[in-house]
Amino acid sequence: MELDAKIPSGPIDKKWDKHRFDLKLVNPANKRKYTILVVGSGLAGGSAAASLAELGYDVECFCFQDSPRRAHSIAAQGGINAAKNYQNDGDSVYRLFYDTVKGGDFRAREANVYRLSQVSANIIDQCVAQGVPFAREYGGTLANRSFGGAQVSRTFYARGQTGQQLLLGAYSALNRQIGRGKVRMHSRTEMLDLVLVDGHARGLITRDLVTGKIDRWAGDAVVLASGGYGNVFFLSTNAKGSNVTASYRCYKRGAGFANPCFTQIHPTCIPVSGGHQSKLTLMSESLRNDGRVWVPRNKADTTKPPGQVTDRYYYLEERYPSFGNLVPRDVASRAAKKVCDEGYGVGTEVDGVRNAVYLDFEDAIRRDGRKAIEDRYGNLFDMYERITGESPYEVPMRIYPAVHYTMGGLWVDYNLMSNVPGLHVLGEANFSDHGANRLGASALMQGLADGYFVIPYTIGHYLATQHTGEVTTEHPAFGQTQQEVEARITTLVNLQGDVPVDDFHRRLGRIMWDYCGMARNAQGLEHALQEIPALREEFWAKARVPGGSASELNPWLEKAGRVADFLEFAELMCHDALYRDESCGGHFREEHQNAEGEAVRRDDIFAHGAVWEYQGVGQAPKLNKEELSFEHVKLTTRSYK
Repeated sequence: MELDAKIPSGPIDKKWDKHRFDLKLVNPANKRKYTILVVGSGLAGGSAAASLAELGYDVECFCFQDSPRRAHSIAAQGGINAAKNYQNDGDSVYRLFYDTVKGGDFRAREANVYRLSQVSANIIDQCVAQGVPFAREYGGTLANRSFGGAQVSRTFYARGQTGQQLLLGAYSALNRQIGRGKVRMHSRTEMLDLVLVDGHARGLITRDLVTGKIDRWAGDAVVLASGGYGNVFFLSTNAKGSNVTASYRCYKRGAGFANPCFTQIHPTCIPVSGGHQSKLTLMSESLRNDGRVWVPRNKADTTKPPGQVTDRYYYLEERYPSFGNLVPRDVASRAAKKVCDEGYGVGTEVDGVRNAVYLDFEDAIRRDGRKAIEDRYGNLFDMYERITGESPYEVPMRIYPAVHYTMGGLWVDYNLMSNVPGLHVLGEANFSDHGANRLGASALMQGLADGYFVIPYTIGHYLATQHTGEVTTEHPAFGQTQQEVEARITTLVNLQGDVPVDDFHRRLGRIMWDYCGMARNAQGLEHALQEIPALREEFWAKARVPGGSASELNPWLEKAGRVADFLEFAELMCHDALYRDESCGGHFREEHQNAEGEAVRRDDIFAHGAVWEYQGVGQAPKLNKEELSFEHVKLTTRSYK
């Protein structure tokens, strides 16, 4: 596997400008001759489809939801980062770049991160022009708040509904192009495989989830923006439909998968309340602006109502005085796990343990008044009360870390193209910008940066320099790939055992959380690598897929296909976590921590992206490396004290 990152030469603050000039162009008349296949319609996919169509390309856009508006981007709550420095508090493009590289624990590519920081300001202008209702100060200027891992206020927000409002902006741009006939939208359509012609990504095989019809789609390039794979853990804050299938099928066709073990655990989620749950609910990181995190200092007080606890341990404020409650997510999550593991957890006892800490707004309400807190977080407080029956205005929230985001993804170069020519990967589906830990409010920033401001430039360069000519769905590669897809569907629909597919997914999630979750060690990962193949074998022998038909609506078949991919992909994650014998960001190997329990990196061995190459089901993947250099942000031990 050849990994050429194609990082431009020159000073880092000039790389993107120089690169845009050096890219080959496709003239407006010729753009009409090309068709781009876009998989996913969230912030990355929706913005890319709209932008490419605006340029003149014909776009076929696919989503498995019933509308692009239901993409998981809609669930993002807290905000979007941008280096506008409206608060005049010392922010800059360079500071956002620095915070992102440091926050990712020095496992991201510097050039990509700097470009992300550069275009961040353009995103806000774009979204304001679309009518996104960002929060404003009394005088009408855009408001900002702080997020973890930063000492400035650079996060723009729309109350607790930022993802929804940004998605509506992208959706309006997408709808305009649908109305013009430049985008054809295919809802309730799932990508099941990638078609390669002469080594280039030239098509897709999809299934209509309502009729069951299998279709072939030919294009001149493919843009994959299908999101992350957090649902491999079963319990996560992701939408239940979120899956790894599109990315994993590209991996099986030769695309490198980079750093799959880099998963983010979000510190502020509603805790697990019992074995009946099928997903978890996020409480925005923005709440840590005003909420104070604490547990009782005495174990005897953990069962008392919070109002009766007088000796409180504000552990983040005490351990990290410079950042306090706004430390990065990986740091806050591990700190919560540590106090709960030591017996200071609060809330309902589940499986013999109390895994929750308090997020308390009492001081903020006393300081600013209930109305001010309600204006900032009202919808989040309402959501919490609907789920738990408790009002955060009256009693502290109970929170605990949960799987939220995945920094790993398909490997891409500076042009966002994978090692498979023609396959471009955007947003959470790629690996490029966040290293081993994403800072809060940076996912929306990356998705819109990739879709609005990067791929419209770089995809033209591929078409102008590497395009291999016209291809139709009559090419033999389409027929061969479709046969493989149909054979797999037939196998799945004929699974008539006695164990529900959800049972296998739940058991897989438990294995992954226990051995490849917030804390990992070699012994546990080796155990997982024995358990997962055995569970996969049991799935194919005992799983039951009701319905009996693939030629109609069959949600059990959809779920079975996605779980089957998770059962293979989980093994890849564990191989990566076992290989990376260090602690960095969200990847915490218990063998590598200092006396205070902080992560210890091994830069002499692991300052690289681990890019895995598919070798077959049940076979160990092949390792490839992209070495990372840090010329502008010095490699240091992260400290938020």
